[in-house]
Amino acid sequence: MTKLNLSANLENPDDFYAALLAAHDGLTLEETSAFNARLILILANHVGDQNILEQSIKIASQTG
Repeated sequence: MTKLNLSANLENPDDFYAALLAAHDGLTLEETSAFNARLILILANHVGDQNILEQSIKIASQTG
């Protein structure tokens, strides 16, 4: 079983966050939701590990 990495793993997290916010700039709520869905599917495809993805869903469901 592969374990999900929850440690900080981005070289420049502030830059990523700024790019993510910029990508949403000017979008409607519906467009933002569609963008988020596309981004999640692209990243899930890149990860490619069903176990990791299911762990991520579980953790995301428990927080917030």
